Amino acid sequence: MTVALYARRKNWPLQAVAVYLRHSKIHAVDCSECETKEGMLDRIDREIELTGSLNEDQRTRLLEIAQRCPVHRTLTSEIDIQSRLR
Repeated sequence: MTVALYARRKNWPLQAVAVYLRHSKIHAVDCSECETKEGMLDRIDREIELTGSLNEDQRTRLLEIAQRCPVHRTLTSEIDIQSRLR
């Protein structure tokens, strides 16, 4: 949604966006850019398909925007879940 809104605001010829996700568990030691070095981590592989007559600069910029969308930022941030009974 964030990518489509950005492209619309810029009047770029984006016709559709499709996102494909794959979830897996990996050993923390296999993730060189991760802070956690023990146990298992969740890995989400994401492929973004942009349909439309976009040039390479526009496609690159839309990927940058996807990295900053609220959902991506939530998933890559530290998450504190507090549970209580109601």
